[in-house]
Amino acid sequence: MKNRIALILIIALVGCTKQDSFELKIAPDIESRLAKFAAVDISTDITFLPENEQKALLKIIEASHFMQEIFLRQVWQGNPELLAKLQKASGTKYKSALAYFKIMAGPWDRLQAEEPFIGEMEKPHGAGYYPTDITKKEFESFVASLSPEEGAKLKDLCTIVGRENGKLTATPYSQAFEKWLEPAAKLLKEAAELTENASLKDYLIKRAKAFSTDDYYESDMAWMDIDSPVEVTIGPYEVYEDGLFGFKAAFESFVTVADPEASKKLAVYKSWLPKMEANLPIPDKMKNFDRGSESPIRVVDEVFTAGDTRAGVQTIAFNLPNDEKVREAKGSKKVILRNVLMAKYEKILEPIAAQFVVPEQLDHLSSDAFTNNVLFHELSHGLGPGKIMKDGRETEVRFELKDLYSACEEAKADVMGIYNILFMQDKNVMPASLYKTTAVTYLAGLFRSVRFGATEAHGRGVALQIYYLLEDGSIELDKNTGKFSVNFDQFPGGIRKLVREICILQAAGDYDGTKLIFEKYANLDAELAQQLENLTDIPVDIVPNYPMAE
Repeated sequence: MKNRIALILIIALVGCTKQDSFELKIAPDIESRLAKFAAVDISTDITFLPENEQKALLKIIEASHFMQEIFLRQVWQGNPELLAKLQKASGTKYKSALAYFKIMAGPWDRLQAEEPFIGEMEKPHGAGYYPTDITKKEFESFVASLSPEEGAKLKDLCTIVGRENGKLTATPYSQAFEKWLEPAAKLLKEAAELTENASLKDYLIKRAKAFSTDDYYESDMAWMDIDSPVEVTIGPYEVYEDGLFGFKAAFESFVTVADPEASKKLAVYKSWLPKMEANLPIPDKMKNFDRGSESPIRVVDEVFTAGDTRAGVQTIAFNLPNDEKVREAKGSKKVILRNVLMAKYEKILEPIAAQFVVPEQLDHLSSDAFTNNVLFHELSHGLGPGKIMKDGRETEVRFELKDLYSACEEAKADVMGIYNILFMQDKNVMPASLYKTTAVTYLAGLFRSVRFGATEAHGRGVALQIYYLLEDGSIELDKNTGKFSVNFDQFPGGIRKLVREICILQAAGDYDGTKLIFEKYANLDAELAQQLENLTDIPVDIVPNYPMAE
């Protein structure tokens, strides 16, 4: 039955006319869409690594390829079949469609409200995690009919929801994706045998085991303790792809090489995390003083990525794990992907600033400020409401805000990151003279990120910031030139107000209130949308090539 449904969906998407011939309906502007991405080689020097560590690195890269296979199916179960059809098709438009399919990890454009660029089928809100035709009402009604334990299985981060005889079922990832997780685990174990670093070995062994048990707590704890030149993150983490509820975790992999000296320079900020939490502009009862404060900071160079992080816009930093139990015990790790960050600064942020920021403020643009803004964005993911009480029960913000959580959390991390940098400047941990540099680089960064699309989590969160701060007067628009500027007198107060508003919504687990603020602010007006569309000579993002993986 499942195979029949998948076949029907494929036929509807690509328009098969005969068993062995078909005509793929491709968006007519596929070439211009593809041109929005600049191909960039992402690599680093690994010659300082001993031979055994280099071999371990290659094993981890090999394991990471399986994360890509799993993620394709998490996006949509019909992806592998459609990919095979694209690979067999000939002609320029099909080659472009194939290249764009690989960037987007499917036939839906992540920059254009998930609209299809191949065929006409709308993307299922539940991606590949749920039956294609499921509704929120069906899911919630069925869960309500179950015991709390059985309902939790359906909502679990690591289960695929199916339907049999009118009833919803939960299949653990370890079973649903066994075909790819088993060989990936084998490769991680082989890498563990090669490395002489005890912390990396411990993580690889525990993560390999987690692939068969779906219990990632011990390996997440081990990941927090990695102290190795080879820094790897592999497994199910982010919930962006689940547009139905934001419950399900997507597989991904970051294979990187760390820079201990650069990491050490930034490590001073982690000791300030408890003070940053205390300084949040919300009532103390809403603050989270129970999270661990180890929170290591790593500056790394990317060697290879796969899965969720590879789809669409490329990650420049991340803050993991998302498990609140781990965060309470150890905090969270902040990882800055230096070579990717600098590639985006040079190819995208600088030229965008020239188009959107008033000339007299351009001198304040800085790559160091960009790095700090990104770092404090990640630090701020670990601050503010996490576990909360709602209606007399203990829960988490992500479960209460559901499909709005990702966009809300990204907006929070952006503005709270700036709020915390201003706090560091006020306390002379950072030079106060860098205030204008911080603010202007943040402003330019908004226009870089909003191009990701007002439906993508980061892009939607950025749209909220732009229009909220415009209304507040913290940023200003010159309607004659179409350029923006920071109101340096108003800016700190506007940032503080927005941090407070978002955190209060999160602390209350207020889904309806969060929906209202996004409906009010997170929509691009026609004029700004056109300005962004006219940036045809500036890439929206990069497409990474990994010479080392080849």
